[in-house]
Amino acid sequence: MLLGLFLLWVILNGQFNLEIVCFGIVISAAIFLFCCKFLNHSMEMELGFYRLCPYIFTYFIGLFWEIIKANVDAIRLSLSYRSEIDPVVVKFKTDLKTDLAKAVLANSITLTPGTITVALEGDEFTIHALDRDLVRGIDESVFVKRLRKMEALAAKRR
Repeated sequence: MLLGLFLLWVILNGQFNLEIVCFGIVISAAIFLFCCKFLNHSMEMELGFYRLCPYIFTYFIGLFWEIIKANVDAIRLSLSYRSEIDPVVVKFKTDLKTDLAKAVLANSITLTPGTITVALEGDEFTIHALDRDLVRGIDESVFVKRLRKMEALAAKRR
C-alpha cells in the first residue's frame, strides 16, 4: 500500500522533482500510518503482499494468455460450420479457502470470452459457457492451481 500510494501520488502530480518526491513520501507515509492505526492494516500484511507480488504478476500473465486462447476459441466457434452452438451451464466445487481467491477465480472466468460466472455460493460456482469444450477441466484450471499456491504461501506467512 505504501508503494502504491507513493506511485499514485507521483502519477497524479504530473511532475517529478525532489520536492514532489519528498512531499509524496511524507503524505504516503502519513496515509499508511493512518491505515495501520485505524483500518486494521499492518506492516506484516504489507510485506506479505510484496512477497506475493511475483505470483500475482505471473497470475495476470497467465490470465492474459488464457484470454487470448479463449478469444481464439470463441472466434473459431462462431465461424465454424456447426449449425448450432451448444451453450451449457456447469456447476463445480472448489477447495479454495478465502473469499478473495474465490472472487478472483470468478472474475477470471468471467473475463475469458465464452464463459461467465453466473453464481458463486459458498464453494460452488455456476458457470455459463458457449460450448462444453470451453469449460472442460475448469475445476482444475491454471487459475485454480495458481490461486491455491498463493493461498498456501499467504497462510504460511501468517
